[in-house]
Amino acid sequence: MSCKLLVATGNPGKAREFGDLLASVESDLCFPAEIGLDLNIPEDGVTYLENASQKAISYAERSGLLTLADDSGLEVDALEGAPGLHSARYVAGSDCDRTTALLRNLEGVALECRTARFRCVVVVVSPVGSLWHAEGVCEGVIALARSGSGGFGYDPVFYLPEYKCTMAELSETQKNRISHRARAIQAILPVLEGLTRSWGLA
Repeated sequence: MSCKLLVATGNPGKAREFGDLLASVESDLCFPAEIGLDLNIPEDGVTYLENASQKAISYAERSGLLTLADDSGLEVDALEGAPGLHSARYVAGSDCDRTTALLRNLEGVALECRTARFRCVVVVVSPVGSLWHAEGVCEGVIALARSGSGGFGYDPVFYLPEYKCTMAELSETQKNRISHRARAIQAILPVLEGLTRSWGLA
């Protein structure tokens, strides 16, 4: 397999989104499973940047490839920013288990007090160890109940007042214009495009 940009995620939902978001980068994308890499990254940093950097650096060192990684989370104001860095591990189990726990922890909190945001930090590491990063944020409100079958993670409870629906009710095209991950990729794209040219990857 020809691979020139490694996207360091094993999450199928993220992989699908990254494939769409990076379509304009003139370089062949691949994912760890496709090149036989399965690293156990602790993700024990205290910021999204630290966690994303751990992943990107580890995979770049092992693969020798230009590597992109991200870390993201849901920050709920009424829960003092939780689940935040621990969004993927908020409770054990499935995405449904985590959204159920989130809604239970917000019982009795009025809709206007359920403000929240998705935050994503992406990191790009070159084969010689140079590092770049960018951040994207999407503001919303935690709904009173799940709605929609699209997306993954907390999308069914993340309500977007501007669109009058949850993230899970958006089309993939809409989500990939406005999501936190989309905004982070949009911010890092000039770096990626420059790197693929300078490293002769395009």
